[in-house]
Amino acid sequence: MLYLNLNEEERSILYQLLESCISDLRVEIARTENIQYKMMLKQRKEVLKKVYESLQQAKETLPER
Repeated sequence: MLYLNLNEEERSILYQLLESCISDLRVEIARTENIQYKMMLKQRKEVLKKVYESLQQAKETLPER
């Protein structure tokens, strides 16, 4: 398992990047006709969603400042 120490700005930027990438993948998956490529994109999207959810959970467990 990998642990990252991110400040609030870094966390916010990573969160935004993940949201953008996941959204872009949804469009790419819908437009792709090649089944193997589509499956690879779906797997990539699932990995990014897991990272996104982990980041979201970590934010929820941070103490209030």
